[in-house]
Parts: sequence; C-alpha cells; structure tokens
Amino acid sequence: MPTFEVAGAELAVALSDEGGHPVVQLHGLTSSRARDRVLNLDLGRGLSGTRLLRYDARGHGRSTGRKLAEDYAWPTLADDLLRLLDHWFPGEQVHGVGPSMGAATLLHAAAREPDRFVGLTLMVPPTAWETRAAQAQNYRDDADLVESEGVDALIAAHRGGTPPPATAGAPETVPDVADALLPSLLRGAAMSDLPAPEAIARIDVPTSILAWIDDPGHPLSTAQTLASLLPRATLSVASDPVDVDTWPQALKHDVARRG
Repeated sequence: MPTFEVAGAELAVALSDEGGHPVVQLHGLTSSRARDRVLNLDLGRGLSGTRLLRYDARGHGRSTGRKLAEDYAWPTLADDLLRLLDHWFPGEQVHGVGPSMGAATLLHAAAREPDRFVGLTLMVPPTAWETRAAQAQNYRDDADLVESEGVDALIAAHRGGTPPPATAGAPETVPDVADALLPSLLRGAAMSDLPAPEAIARIDVPTSILAWIDDPGHPLSTAQTLASLLPRATLSVASDPVDVDTWPQALKHDVARRG
C-alpha cells in the first residue's frame, strides 16, 4: 500500500492511472475511501480515462495520525492535500471532489492556491459560518463522550437519529478511525470553519455543488451560500437515493468539462 509522509502522519494513497486528466478524491469526517464506497459517496467509481488519486486523510482509514486536535483542523488537511498534489501531479491543474470535510479541505486549498484547481465537485458541504458554532459544540460533546464512555456509547447516541431522505436504505457504518484518535479528530473539526466568504468568492473555477435535504450537519444553507459566492457554481439538490445515484455521472461531466 503506497503511503505519503506529512508532518505527524503517513497518508494511505491509491492512484488509478488510466491516463487523462488528474483528479483527486477526498472523503468526510470519520470516514475513509472504503467507508465512502459503502455509503455510496465514492463518485470516482464512475470515472474512466483519468488519473484518479484517492487517499485517507490523516487519522482516518489506513492513514496514521497523532492525538493532536490541531492536526485535524481543515487548514492542516488542506496543507496535506497540496503536498500530495505537488508530489503526484506537479505543475498540473487538478479536479477535486469530496464530501463534507473533504469539500471543506478542497475549499481551503483552492482559496490558498486557486490556480492549482481546474474545477471542483463539492458534495454535501458541512455547517459553516453562522451554523458552525452549534455543530462545533456537538463535536466537542461527542469527543467528551468518547473519552468518558467509549466509541460504542457515541455510536449508540447517534443511532436513533433520523437520516437524510437521500441516504435511505444505506447500511449502518461506524467511524473508520482508531478509537484513541477519534476525540482529537472531533476537536479538530470543532475548531474549523470554511474560509471567509470573500476568500470563497475568489475561487473562480467551474464548481458543482451536490447537496441533499434535511441534514442539519450538512445544511442546504451552506450549499446555497457557496452557490451564491462562487463565481462559476451550479447547485443540485438530492431528495432521495435515486438522485444521489446520478452524482457519479455529474462528476464525470465535471471532469470532461475541463477540455
């Protein structure tokens, strides 16, 4: 399994090289390449004729990490992403795709180095700005629960929630994170937010925003605000799993559009 060293972690990576455009695929908080596939969020499965780089973020999946909350803040994850791109796709413009934390990481990286990206496909953007404080407190509470009662208690606490309609029928999964690292990951998310609106507005690349309804952790308000701020954005909203099944085709269209 190829790995890539960053400060404090080794990232597990995989490159599907079929020639063509470079694409980098990210995942969400407490997830991984493997878990996103189970959750039907692996849009790269619909691609062919590209150089597709997938990786597990630090502390997730098969990547290693430290018990430092700052390591999992979104700007740090953006540092990791940009270093990966320097190594795998030096001097090239890349299409980026990812859900939630992955979308946030892409936005931080694109705000910092907008010329690095030729396009973005942002799935279920997370809470941001005015909705972030409440979600950050939820993450801190979850971290405290894991430390006091264990990961099983966290899983049980979230089991009774109502999932978004677009995820109906999805299998139950658990965090793909080492138990000892989970509180640090959650606290890193709690200290994070999207870039300032004026920085978002400077990301002038074609961007598809793929959102869904009735998910407080990924509210439509974030997707709608991003769509209004990004100069070249389109917004699509899924109401059921059939809509989500169209997302791999949306990514395929986005990648082809760069020509």
